Amino acid sequence: MIEVNRQGEVWVFAEQQDGTLQEVVLELCGKARELADRLGVTVGAVLPGTAREELPEQLIAHGVDHVYVVNDPRLEHYQTASYARILSVLIEKHAPQIVLYGATATGRDLAPRVASAMQAGLTADCTDLEIKDVTDRKTKTVHEKLLLQIRPAFGGNIIATIVNYDRWPQMATVREGVMPMLDPDPSRPGQIVEEEVALGPEFFPLKILQRHVEPRTVNLKGARVIVSGGGGVGSKDGFNRIHELAGALGGAVGASRAAVDNEYIDKGHQVGQTGTTVRPALYIAAGISGAVQHRAGMEESAKIIAINNDPDAPIFSVAHYGMVGDLHQLIPMLVKALRDRR
Repeated sequence: MIEVNRQGEVWVFAEQQDGTLQEVVLELCGKARELADRLGVTVGAVLPGTAREELPEQLIAHGVDHVYVVNDPRLEHYQTASYARILSVLIEKHAPQIVLYGATATGRDLAPRVASAMQAGLTADCTDLEIKDVTDRKTKTVHEKLLLQIRPAFGGNIIATIVNYDRWPQMATVREGVMPMLDPDPSRPGQIVEEEVALGPEFFPLKILQRHVEPRTVNLKGARVIVSGGGGVGSKDGFNRIHELAGALGGAVGASRAAVDNEYIDKGHQVGQTGTTVRPALYIAAGISGAVQHRAGMEESAKIIAINNDPDAPIFSVAHYGMVGDLHQLIPMLVKALRDRR
């Protein structure tokens, strides 16, 4: 555990794969910039890996002031021990007050290890972050400008706000897509800091013999139109209706967790708390009841249309337009109307 440092930076773990920064990293840079401005401090990013000259500049353009680079060819592929060692050493050296990680497979593996080494708290899968004063209800002590780590809890039935007033750094993993990405400013000034961390062979216990990367088959985050189906679709064959409507609109196909659990479609299409968070121009939810877990991943869409045979379904509480009826009757009518109009 490091001492509380009110002047400490706000840090982002700059996860990269094959020389490309993960999109959630750039989203976090914008949020870190917002939090740092509220605290009156600078933003830092830790970038382990092999030398990639353009990556530090990309981080600076997205709001980072100091990029702490650790170049080592052995860091080309992520391993928990070596990356955790780097984060721990640099945290002890620079004493940031906040460290943010993307809630990716890597971030979810790395952050707990670093939190354990630093004896600090960690909040997983946050959907929002704020800076506010917090009053201890028992002692009435006011803790100024703490990080409010906001996330769904108890299966998404409540929204919990978690604070860490003494065991710093304050650390959180943040879900992909929940923070808007700021437009880059190539003219922003920033500093690239070369760091050296001693890494013996014990920090590289694995030897990678072969590496296979399976590309994503759907890009929900980049889609302007998404048509999602839920458990109410009824079957895998019934999901053809969802594909037809998405095709007629030139959109992507999404799904609720119920549809994925019933094997109507694969998990790569899942929208929601345990899937992808999206903000399309148009989101159509067909046969989706609208549990809070699903709404957390799509309620910021510009326009939402809900199709459900239950007029009291929770999805209608966030929908701009609702259609009550059987989706297997309504969707073919919508598809026909779209094609006739063309």
